[in-house]
Amino acid sequence: MPADQRRLFARQAEVFAGFLEHTDNQVGRLKTALEDIGALDNTLFIYIMGDNGTSAEGGFVGMYNEMTYFNGVAEKVEDLIPLVDKWGGPETFPHMAAGWAVAFDAPFKWTKQVASDFGGTRNGTVIHWPKGITDKGGLRSQFSHVIDIAPTILEAAGLPEPKVVNGTAQTPIEGTSLVYTFNNATVSERHMTQYFEMFGNRALYHDGWIARTIHRAPWQTSNLPPLTTDVWELYDVRNDFSLAKNVAAEQPAKLKQLQDLFMSEAEKYNVLPIDDRTIERMNPTLAGRPDMLGDRPSLTLYEGMQGMMENTFMNIKNRSSKITAELDIPAGGANGAILAQGARFGGWSLYMKDGKPAYTYNFLGLARYTVTAPQALPTGPATVTLDFAYDGGGLGKGGKATLYINGKSVAEGRVEKTQPNIFSADETADVGIDNQTPVVEGIGIGPETRFTGKINKVTIDVSPAK
Repeated sequence: MPADQRRLFARQAEVFAGFLEHTDNQVGRLKTALEDIGALDNTLFIYIMGDNGTSAEGGFVGMYNEMTYFNGVAEKVEDLIPLVDKWGGPETFPHMAAGWAVAFDAPFKWTKQVASDFGGTRNGTVIHWPKGITDKGGLRSQFSHVIDIAPTILEAAGLPEPKVVNGTAQTPIEGTSLVYTFNNATVSERHMTQYFEMFGNRALYHDGWIARTIHRAPWQTSNLPPLTTDVWELYDVRNDFSLAKNVAAEQPAKLKQLQDLFMSEAEKYNVLPIDDRTIERMNPTLAGRPDMLGDRPSLTLYEGMQGMMENTFMNIKNRSSKITAELDIPAGGANGAILAQGARFGGWSLYMKDGKPAYTYNFLGLARYTVTAPQALPTGPATVTLDFAYDGGGLGKGGKATLYINGKSVAEGRVEKTQPNIFSADETADVGIDNQTPVVEGIGIGPETRFTGKINKVTIDVSPAK
């Protein structure tokens, strides 16, 4: 590779290592705090080292902004090289290249999102409880799954499984407590059967065997093969830790048994129908799943409403919308966020700067489209409206943004493209402030963006998607 690419890819792994060290340090702080209050010996400390396997969503070159993946926008290595020195800092939401994920998941072959390989599911786990575990530093190899953690805690604490919570009957806990392994390294395995499924990648573990099919790689989001054409493999986990030897041809009856068991488990645990769509599932309208706001065309918000996650907020993607803010402007003018959704890495904001109303659509941090009123608002009541007329004709198209003051058009401009699937996985919609990273630069960060006038209410109206 050319020297600049070598530096880019090395930097990606260095940042990953830095965050790993940071995480380890925070876990250490928790452990020290428990020691300081004399509670460590009688605390059940469960440390699961990973979020599935290492993530390969970065594609072949990585990305400076993970939200580009979830909106189907490919980043190019020539675009990333100038960002090397910012990689891992507050101006990036980075993801390393998939090659690093494959390397870091060794000896397993696959990565996160591939639920049908141990590279996508298996993590080292440490359980520490000196008053409850006599074996110091012992290893356990009985098959277990993350759904076993809750029943483990309940049994260790001597608590029954809750049947009803606040009047609502609970579905039965599906895991198996691990307490039976704590002081017996050779006890027979109790979690005998477990299905796996994610985006069409699926597998079934049963009594030392695993049958699986690799339907798609994490970087594949379109043109996927039919689920019916997937080829299943079979592995003897007891003698093949890393799933290296496929014995499906030698054991067709065992493979068929596990395939049939997968289907019965999938039916039992509501896995069906299997949906291999990926990034479209970020948007409930595209996914066809229920939305908390249903099909309501209007939402009214008030000052102080903050922290609204994307799936609990009006879905304005791929459609026309109108935002109407009823304000009181104090003497000397007002500044700050009126209503914002998303982040530095993608979103939109209706705000005031230098006393002038403005609207910015931030397309994944790659482009910003701004419409600004020519004059500052005078003291007193004012109604600021942003009307966005979506072009239609597909997903992620552009549109025309028109800014109105008290019903009069004062500015307009083009938004060339929009995000079709998601604004942010963790940043929110906020009234009167833009929390966390700012959608628009120049009005501050976090508390600095607080609106200095009064917001009486903000209404969002949407048209049907087109």
